[in-house]
Amino acid sequence: QVQLVERGGGLVQPGGSLRLSCVASGFTFSRYSMSWYRQAPGKERELVARISSAGGSTTYADSVKGRFTISRDNAKNTVYLQMNSLKPEDTAVYFCNVAYWGYDVWGQGTQVTVSS
Repeated sequence: QVQLVERGGGLVQPGGSLRLSCVASGFTFSRYSMSWYRQAPGKERELVARISSAGGSTTYADSVKGRFTISRDNAKNTVYLQMNSLKPEDTAVYFCNVAYWGYDVWGQGTQVTVSS
């Protein structure tokens, strides 16, 4: 069974940092690109960052470029999202995602709240 479990969300002040992690199981992690999405209240889910299977290629939403970094450790079946210089508009539920045999698989999500 393909499963993704996110950790690391919380409340942080503007300008602060958080690191999210997503532990994967049930598939050969090193063969798949992995993504982070987020969904703010009343808004559609949006792609935040994506990393290729070996980690050599990354893409980011314009809104997070220069502030967020996606990385992965294939030995630990884990993908990370380092978030720096957080802004109130980064407040959302963050989801880990893999496109597995054409189907989107999602984690349960982790809440990130940026507020003073």
